[in-house]
Amino acid sequence: MFRLITTAIFSSCLLAQSATALAAYEEKIIFETGDKQTTEAYQGAFEVPENRQNPFSRMIPIKYIRFPATGTQSGPPIVYLAGGPGGSGIRTAKYRRYAMFMALREYGDVIALDQRGTGASNILPECTSSQIEPTTVATSDAASVQMNREALRECLAFWKSEGIDIAGYNTVENAHDLDALREILGAEKIVLWGTSYGSHLALAALKEIGDRVDKVILSSAEGLNQTIKLPARTDAYFARLQQAVDSQPAAKAAYPDIKAMMLRVHVKLEANPVMLRVAMKDGTTADFLWQRRHMQELASAMISDPRSIAQLLGLYLAMDQGITAPFEQFLGRFITPGKPITLDAMSNAMDIASGMTADRKKLVAEQAKTALLKDYLNYTYHYDGVAPALDLGDSFREKPVSDTPVLLFSGTLDGRTYIESQLEATSGLTNLHKVTVVNAGHNLYMSSQAVQDAINEFMEDKPLSQSTISIELPDLAPKL
Repeated sequence: MFRLITTAIFSSCLLAQSATALAAYEEKIIFETGDKQTTEAYQGAFEVPENRQNPFSRMIPIKYIRFPATGTQSGPPIVYLAGGPGGSGIRTAKYRRYAMFMALREYGDVIALDQRGTGASNILPECTSSQIEPTTVATSDAASVQMNREALRECLAFWKSEGIDIAGYNTVENAHDLDALREILGAEKIVLWGTSYGSHLALAALKEIGDRVDKVILSSAEGLNQTIKLPARTDAYFARLQQAVDSQPAAKAAYPDIKAMMLRVHVKLEANPVMLRVAMKDGTTADFLWQRRHMQELASAMISDPRSIAQLLGLYLAMDQGITAPFEQFLGRFITPGKPITLDAMSNAMDIASGMTADRKKLVAEQAKTALLKDYLNYTYHYDGVAPALDLGDSFREKPVSDTPVLLFSGTLDGRTYIESQLEATSGLTNLHKVTVVNAGHNLYMSSQAVQDAINEFMEDKPLSQSTISIELPDLAPKL
């Protein structure tokens, strides 16, 4: 508690001294959420070099919303780091986690940050390539990958022609943007609060600007050498999912062996792809030849949380029984047959730059041969070698070693960042406080009041009252 009070006093003095300077970057606004809740806030903007390694770099905008502290003993500013990469911190505050932003004001100003190339900070054009994947004839995995690699090459050339230094969109630059924000705020240190890619950024920040980081709150941690997930660990996740399914009699009866069902569907689609008549959003229909690869890509996109996995299991069950109607009604929200491959600059560049070590690349390739979802969980794996100049190198991928206080939440049914991987990613942190959230998935922050309670205890330098939080498992049985 003494540490919190001392930090709060120092931070308050700094903020008071820099109030005039801060006013040059901010304007007062009424922040309104998607459901029309309002609160007073400050809208801020400043500029940073697009690429600090280039002395002639252009400047790019970084924008944020600052919610002023409400507590009497508030400490350093708390900066929210959205996932993705590509997520908007401002949008997160406006919708899914507004209550958490408000609650954390007890401990300091809370910053909803739009990282470089995202949300309000995004000045990068989306790239539409000339590559169009056929949707009514079968194509091999290799042909699909080749089209996507060619699309990336086209987009790299396009972004260069637009004056964009794509080499500046990496997690190291992102971490130094945090330090620039700290200086703008007039704070000695900042607290980082991140999830998924936001945790990846926070771990990098511990290496890059660690002496200016006061505390870190993480969920669903992605290590610095874990951008590309291990296929065998995805298979192990399905084993944990089976245990959850078996705890519900109706779900167990429908899915006695999830892996076997998935494999049957993949084998059937490999032998005989299914022509679907997809209901599009505009009321029309479009033919789409559904292949084994498409099923694996869909599963990779839907396994993050129990609620979406329940829907995915229902789709597998339908396909296993030869029923296509659920697919034809569902897919029109996500696919546009005949649309060229389009790429977002920030999200792709960030993942390509974080990359993977040679050993991990070899391991992924070997495991993918027999894994249920092959190597589709992170598609940038297939971009390997297209843009080697963007890669940050193996020194970036080394785990952080730090005694900064870190609070880590991990969900037992997280289908993207697995518990064993999260423990590996944070093994160099000597002041780590771990909380396991049973039955939670990748997006767990709003899953229970107990999560917020643990954050409050951590921010107040109190021992955690529980290291395990259990939440209710959603109904995993198929919906008739």
